[in-house]
Amino acid sequence: MSKALDSGADAVILDLEDSVPVSAKAEARVLVAKVIAEVAARKAAAPVVIVRTNGATTGLLADDLTAIVRAGLDAVLLPKAETVAEISTLAADLDRLEAAAGMRAGSVEIILQIESALGVYRCFDLIQASPRVTATCVGSARDGDLQTSLGCSWSIDGPELLYSKSKVLLDTRAAGAYPLDGVFADLSDEEGLIRDSVLSSRIGYLGRTVIHPKQIAPVRKSYAVPEADIIYYREVVSEFEAAEKTGAAAITVNGKLVDYAMYQRAKRVLELARLDR
Repeated sequence: MSKALDSGADAVILDLEDSVPVSAKAEARVLVAKVIAEVAARKAAAPVVIVRTNGATTGLLADDLTAIVRAGLDAVLLPKAETVAEISTLAADLDRLEAAAGMRAGSVEIILQIESALGVYRCFDLIQASPRVTATCVGSARDGDLQTSLGCSWSIDGPELLYSKSKVLLDTRAAGAYPLDGVFADLSDEEGLIRDSVLSSRIGYLGRTVIHPKQIAPVRKSYAVPEADIIYYREVVSEFEAAEKTGAAAITVNGKLVDYAMYQRAKRVLELARLDR
């Protein structure tokens, strides 16, 4: 966990779920709570700290939350999210625990891990269940829970998970949250990681979770706005704003039509580019 905090990642997910044996859950809670407290005490900038808890149906979530909701925790990643009631209950528990810890109300966000057919089907409603929900993370890993739930095969370029990933993306955007892709499990296949991440970025995902520090740089590069796009969209904004002052609402830039819709797209891309840097 200490290595992860110093890895240069934008956020760090401390795991209490699948990477922890049932017999070690109590010990893991103590260790994770200690790390959260250490992050809160840091004077230097620290990454966003997220804890992946156990799922709502495991009987372990309440103890997870009691241990981890404290200063230094930024978000809870809820695995296998499937029902509105789960999200509502989680939000209410966070209300109570934040108050008990003297934290600002609403300071702990919820990220939903969508990893089943039912979760994909209900995704929009799950996000709308609480204003705490700020993002989704689709369970796209090879041989992961979503693939098992769907009963499909897996490939980088194939169609097997494309509908599910597109549905989660659409619902997430429509609900005003941020879509994140899941892990790429093959640590030895950097070329595959890059290919998969570029495709993910092309359909609209903003980033993805990684499982090793060596994946950070290629993933960050794959989701970054290309320099050529930055140059073009800067030109679009500059020329459109100049034309707008003369009363024009449609121009051409490098032979391409630009109206208000394209202008807004250009500004959005440039804002994403600023976040990349």
